[in-house]
Amino acid sequence: MAKPFTPKVVTANALLEGDVIYQTATGWTRKLEEAEVLTDEADADVRLIDAIQQADLTVGAYLADVDTSTDTPKPSHFREAFRAKGPSNYTHGKQEVQ
Repeated sequence: MAKPFTPKVVTANALLEGDVIYQTATGWTRKLEEAEVLTDEADADVRLIDAIQQADLTVGAYLADVDTSTDTPKPSHFREAFRAKGPSNYTHGKQEVQ
């Protein structure tokens, strides 16, 4: 039996600003609640390929699981919850100790 498909959004970093962005049906947004929620695996794969091909706008596009049990999508994982809050100064453990 096939595992049910978890709803996803396409996310990436904006190439120029470095902000987290999410794919919509017509472009990109910085608000997760405006992202296009994908509920079909084939459709999600096509949308991800589309995002990857937009290399002049984005970097590091990937599919992120979202919780759709409420009216607006919420991140399913800590990493996505952290990214959805916006830019930070976290540098993967390389900050200077003061």
